[in-house]
Amino acid sequence: MIAPKLPEHMVVIGASWGGVEACLQLLKHIPDGFPAPLLIVLHRNHDTHHSFERSLRRYCAIPVREVEDKEALSWPCVYLAPANYHLLMEKDGSFALCTSAPVHYCRPAIDVTMLSLCEVLGDRLIGVLLTGANEDGALGLAAIKKAGGRTIVQDPQEAAAAVMPQAAITRGAADRVLRLKDIMPGLREYLGI
Repeated sequence: MIAPKLPEHMVVIGASWGGVEACLQLLKHIPDGFPAPLLIVLHRNHDTHHSFERSLRRYCAIPVREVEDKEALSWPCVYLAPANYHLLMEKDGSFALCTSAPVHYCRPAIDVTMLSLCEVLGDRLIGVLLTGANEDGALGLAAIKKAGGRTIVQDPQEAAAAVMPQAAITRGAADRVLRLKDIMPGLREYLGI
């Protein structure tokens, strides 16, 4: 079996409280042919996954799908971390799901996914942290920045819950702090499109 090619860049987006609406607002501006895979890690219960996925499909110009265990990475695509599983990346670029203990009371946890992606992709990774009511994602975003990747944090003043973005800023993990409407242009700038 041939190992999948790793992308030149990958975008990981973390969100919690207020994150469904924030993700919809962000991704409705994604251009067709976006050159990097996107992965959304959203704190959500199992009941919301179909409606969130359907809503994203309606808004997005590129395919949207929930990750399956051992799935190979491909793009353009928006991947969703499934409810009640931590999402990891294997060294060959495939995804792995696990049911280890919740982190920050959450599974999937943003930190778990960001740290795993960072180990595989290093400076190819672009991390985005949106609204949320706990500190999940701050550690992962700091790791991305330390590895040479780029980081964007939603302006806490406009977030539905300011705790998560503020925790990342306090930790020094934010390269840029942007309003939601400016995040997709920021990503396009990082990707040179």
